Amino acid sequence: MTVILPVLAGLGTGLALIVAIGVQNTYLLRLAVSARLRVVAAAVVVCAVSDAVLIIAGVLGVGAVVERFPVALVVVRLVGAAFLLTYGVLAARRALRPSGDAIRVAAEDDGVAVGTSTGGGNADDDGVAPPGEHRAPVHGGATSVAGRDAAVDPATVGAGPARRDAAVDPATVGAGPARTTLAQPPGRSGGGAPAMRTAVLTMLVFTWANPHVYLDTLVFLGSVANQQGADDRWWWTLGAVAASCLWFGALGFGGRLLRPLFAKPVTWRVFDGCVAVVMLAFGVALLVGA
Repeated sequence: MTVILPVLAGLGTGLALIVAIGVQNTYLLRLAVSARLRVVAAAVVVCAVSDAVLIIAGVLGVGAVVERFPVALVVVRLVGAAFLLTYGVLAARRALRPSGDAIRVAAEDDGVAVGTSTGGGNADDDGVAPPGEHRAPVHGGATSVAGRDAAVDPATVGAGPARRDAAVDPATVGAGPARTTLAQPPGRSGGGAPAMRTAVLTMLVFTWANPHVYLDTLVFLGSVANQQGADDRWWWTLGAVAASCLWFGALGFGGRLLRPLFAKPVTWRVFDGCVAVVMLAFGVALLVGA
């Protein structure tokens, strides 16, 4: 019982601090509904490990060092503000000028989102384009995006893009429905979702270029942990780290349940509008020093 109480206290404090609308949570939710499972998993790991490092560093007293060098936080604040404002503008542009695309979740091994094209769109420079963008011509031997039960006539392969209603000889493809593939430019995953490197780097910036993460996680949680006493502070820290793992795991993997909702283009417009408001609000707050 003496161990459970500090663990639960740390868990509750960590959840109270982390469960809020913020840039990190907003971006993770976007990945959850648009990216491959392994990309989402990588983003969840980045968030959880970053929080764990900051919490443990705070317990070890690093927060006191950070407080002695406020200039460092000013630099972080300006860099973070510039990044958030840029991302917010791009999100606003997506909301005001949608591509008209929506996502459809194919029954693939990792649940990858496959775009269904109803219109063209320009790629954004923030590494997260609305699903369905970045279409590339399908070359010989590649199967165009179609329904799960659609396939390709072997006679048409190599003679230009395959038609959506073409049939397939199961003997030439293998048993079961044909898998959908899409020719993609380098650095992009299927359906216009961000590639692994882009998603991880963007998440790292959202996490470490936010001065509030140092004040809230490094300084605040570190000081609260050290108030628990020498015997309980590490159990309390364990609870706080567990809170981060639980929350980011639930948001990243649980957010994938919203994919059917995001099959509607209007949902992406509303979501990108909310993303723009969150990013711009936080960016302005950082810029003015709030």
